[in-house]
Amino acid sequence: MIPFLSYTVDYATTPQASNLTGLSIQNLREWTSRRALIPADVRPKAKGSPARYTWQTILVLRLAVTLRDHFHLELQAHAALFESIKIALRHTPLSGLWDKTLAVHGTQHWSLIDATQPQQLADEIILVRLNPHLNALAASAVFPTAFTVPLQIELFPAQVAIAGARLPRPRPNSGAALPKLRARA
Repeated sequence: MIPFLSYTVDYATTPQASNLTGLSIQNLREWTSRRALIPADVRPKAKGSPARYTWQTILVLRLAVTLRDHFHLELQAHAALFESIKIALRHTPLSGLWDKTLAVHGTQHWSLIDATQPQQLADEIILVRLNPHLNALAASAVFPTAFTVPLQIELFPAQVAIAGARLPRPRPNSGAALPKLRARA
C-alpha cells in the first residue's frame, strides 16, 4: 500500500491579503468578489466573514497591482490572463518561480522567463520580476508551510547546507543489527 502524503494549505484572510497586496479591504473585495477579476480561493460563507487566499492568488493579486500602478493597464481586460496565471501557479513548484520574470504578451498570453539568462525578445511585452513579490510573501508569517516545507519528497536526499553550516547525516538506528555483506569470490 502506498502511503498518502498529507499537506496543509495555508490561507490568508482578507485583512492579511489586504496587507500583502497593498489593496484596501474594499478594493480587495471589489477585485475578488464583485468584479471577480481574481476570485478568492475560498469565498466568504456569509456577509462579514472573511474570504481566504492561497499564496498563488496573493501573488497574482500583487502582479495585478503592479500592472495597474506601474503600467496603468485596465485590469478587467486581462481577467483571462490572471485566471490563466493562477491555474498555472497551482501546478508550478514554488522553487521554480525564483529568479523568473513574468512576460505579459497582450491580454491573454504570458510566459515565465529565466531572469538569469539574457533572452531575445521579439514581441512587445511587459516584464515583471517575481522575486520582489516572492520575497514579500516569504517575509510574512502568513504562509509558513509554502515557504519552508518542500512540496516534493526527495528520492535521493542531498546533504543540506544552511547558512554555511552542514547538517549531520542521518545515522542508522544503533540498536538494529545491520545486514552483513558477503564478498564475492
